[in-house]
Amino acid sequence: MVVRVSAFSINKMRCYLHALMLCMVFAIFSVLYVFNQLPVTSSFESQDEDGWTDRRTKKSSGRQPQFGAQDTGHVVRKCGGVPGLFDQQEHDRTREKPASASVHEATRDERIHLAVVACGPRLEETLTMLKSALLFSTKPLHFHIFADDHLHGSFRESLDLWPSVFQTRFNYTTYPITFLRENAKEWKKLFKPCASQRLFLPLILKDVDSLLYVDTDILFLQPVEEIWSLLSLFNSTHLAAMAPEHEEPRIAWYNRFARHPYYGKTGVNSGVMLMNMTRIREKYFKNDMTSVPLQWEELLMPLLQKYKLNITWGDQDLLNIIFHHNPESLYVFPCHWNYRPDHCIYGSNCLKAEREGVFILHGNRGVYHDDKQPAFRAVYEAIQKYTLGDNLVQSLLLPLEVNLQETKHTYCGRASQMFTKRLKQSISILQQETIEGR
Repeated sequence: MVVRVSAFSINKMRCYLHALMLCMVFAIFSVLYVFNQLPVTSSFESQDEDGWTDRRTKKSSGRQPQFGAQDTGHVVRKCGGVPGLFDQQEHDRTREKPASASVHEATRDERIHLAVVACGPRLEETLTMLKSALLFSTKPLHFHIFADDHLHGSFRESLDLWPSVFQTRFNYTTYPITFLRENAKEWKKLFKPCASQRLFLPLILKDVDSLLYVDTDILFLQPVEEIWSLLSLFNSTHLAAMAPEHEEPRIAWYNRFARHPYYGKTGVNSGVMLMNMTRIREKYFKNDMTSVPLQWEELLMPLLQKYKLNITWGDQDLLNIIFHHNPESLYVFPCHWNYRPDHCIYGSNCLKAEREGVFILHGNRGVYHDDKQPAFRAVYEAIQKYTLGDNLVQSLLLPLEVNLQETKHTYCGRASQMFTKRLKQSISILQQETIEGR
């Protein structure tokens, strides 16, 4: 009898041990899975202890554009740093679509995501750019504003004072300037203050599938959705879109002076950059540092270390190096999507702008604020002085045409009809839609 009890006890003990071992195996795999899901961006540092600020617009009514049900990039972070590591509070909007979403799925999202980086004395210039984006667009916009700490309050105060009829058409989030902790100061000072922040947008805005990045000195002369629609033209390998740096190789910079690889014959300009960030995060990029393809977050620091003594235009040069080795990944759009003084300073060399007008004006090298290119400055000042809600013809177009007449002594001024051609069309279309009650 005793022997039978002991055998029974031993068998029972073995069952308990087997069950315990199975539990331990499951626990180990669970811990490994959790660690595997931690974001690679945990080494970022933030300059803003208060974190990010999100402004929600009220739900619109009537015929005003509604924010889409598949809104992206709207999770509010209450702590500084990079998303995914801190407490999150969700507003009443759905989460971002899965990372496997295609380009065509991204273009069905009603919201257009526009990002800008503003450091130093760039507040007014950035607000003018955002105003131009809002003027003609009928689709809801989400502005992602990366700025120095002291500018956050000014952005909120200014944007919240825009007329209520426009408030229903956009919302915005302000973010601290955020770089990898390693070499953070070096990244921030690369080329212009904070300009290299754009390189880290795919790693920071993890909930955003597609994004239009623009410099602060950009002016939209037509609806933002026009360039956003280029996402639908991406093939299966495209993950970003930019315009050439130059149209004319004889005056181009990269093919004459660059000491590093660059895209195509004349390089590309990164002042207007359309990105499918899901694809950027997922791709393994060919490079000249290792035979092993690297993901975006693995690529940036080695690139900086290798080329920092050879690059002149900072992050734009790094992007040129990346797409030199991965040309199949870049969609190149024409120069009238990123029209700069280089396109008219020595005579017109952007045929698309001559035929169709300037779609997006890029006043690089500070031409909005000096007398070197008065035609560019005239467009900027016309939009800056325009009050949202005023008559577009009387308060924007006519004063601009008068001021452009005074710039005819310059090559760009003589081509100023290209600056107003698309603008007139945008105003006409908007007026017609208003009449029809759309």
